[in-house]
Amino acid sequence: MLSSSINLAIGPAAVLRPLRLRGLVMDAPIVLTVFAICALGFVVLYSAAGENESLLLRQAVRFALAMLAFVIIAQVPPRVLRLWAPWVFFVSLSLLLLVEFRGVTGGGAQRWLDLGFSRFQPSEIMKIAVPMMIAWFMHERALPPTFKQLPILLLIICAPTLLIALQPDLGTALLVMASGGLTVLLTGLSLRLILALGAILLGSIPVLWNYMLDYQRVRILTFLDPESDPLGAGYNIIQSKIALGSGGLFGKGWLNGTQAHLEFLPERSTDFIFAVLGEEFGLLGLLFLLALYFVLIGRSLYIAAQAQDTFTRLLAGGLGLTFFVYVFVNTGMVCGLLPIVGVPLPLVSVGGTSMVTLMAGFGILAAIHGNRKLLAP
Repeated sequence: MLSSSINLAIGPAAVLRPLRLRGLVMDAPIVLTVFAICALGFVVLYSAAGENESLLLRQAVRFALAMLAFVIIAQVPPRVLRLWAPWVFFVSLSLLLLVEFRGVTGGGAQRWLDLGFSRFQPSEIMKIAVPMMIAWFMHERALPPTFKQLPILLLIICAPTLLIALQPDLGTALLVMASGGLTVLLTGLSLRLILALGAILLGSIPVLWNYMLDYQRVRILTFLDPESDPLGAGYNIIQSKIALGSGGLFGKGWLNGTQAHLEFLPERSTDFIFAVLGEEFGLLGLLFLLALYFVLIGRSLYIAAQAQDTFTRLLAGGLGLTFFVYVFVNTGMVCGLLPIVGVPLPLVSVGGTSMVTLMAGFGILAAIHGNRKLLAP
C-alpha cells in the first residue's frame, strides 16, 4: 500500500521524522516555497497589471490547476513514471508536429493548440518530456554513455528543439535544449567529450545565424548595443534597466512603480515582471525572490543526490538544473546580461501552461523523494 509522507528537511543536516498524511505524498519544502513565490507573484502581478482583478483571478485559477497537477503527479511512483516516459515524449512530439499544421497563431508565432475552452502550448511539456526520455534511455545502460549512444541522445534533444524553433519560439527551444543537455551532462560525460561538443556548438553559430529570423538577429545585436536604437529594438531593455535602477535598495513601494504604471515598461505582467518587482520592492525584494528560487533548486538537487536509481537521479537532477536555467535566462535578459528571448519568470509571470508544467515537474520531484522514503529501512 502506498503510504505518504511530507519530509520537512531541506538537507541532510536537517532531516526530521516525516509527517505522514493518509493517501498523499507531498514535499513540505517544495510546497511551502512554491506558495511563498506565488504569493509574492500575486502581489507584484496585481501592480504590474494595473490593479486588474480579473487577471489576478485568472492567475489564481491557473495556480489551482497547477497545484492539482502537482498533487496528482506526486502520487505516481517513479517506476510508473519510467514506464510513461517514452509515451509522454512521443505524444508531446506528435503535438508539436500538430502545431505545425493546426496551430493557433498569436503575436506572429504559431505555438498553441486550441482546445475550445482554452489554448495549450505543447512545447512547455517538452521541458519535462526530454529529461524523462533521456533518463529512461540511460536507466539500464552503463554510465557514462558510449560514443554510439550519443547520436540517440542528441536526436532526443534536437528533434523537439528544432520543431519549437520553427514556430518560432527561440526562448522555449533554448530551454528544451538546455534541459536535455544538462541531463546528458549528469550522466558523467568526460571533459574531453564536453569540450568537443562545445567546439561543435560554437562552430555551428554562423550556420544558426543564417537561419535566424530578422527580429531574432536584431535582438542579439541590440543586446550587444541597446543604445544603438533606444526608441526601437533597444527600448525594452533600456526601460527595464531604468525600472531596476530606480528601485534602489528598498524600492518605491507597492503600486508606486512609475515605469509600470505609466506604461513605459513593456510586457510588464509576463517577460519583464522581474523589473516591476525591482522597481517597487528594490534590491532586497529581488534578493528575497532569488533566495526562494535557490531553495527550490537546492531541494531539487538534494532529492537527486538521494535518489535510488539512474532514472530518478538523472530526472531529478535534470529538472532541478532546468529550473535554474529558467530563472537565470529571465532574470539575465531583464538585467541586460542576456539577449531578450521571451522567457517568463517562473511561477510569477502570467501563463497557464508554463505554471502547470513547472508544478508537474515539482510533483515528479516529490514523487521521487516520497518513494525513496518508502523504500528506506
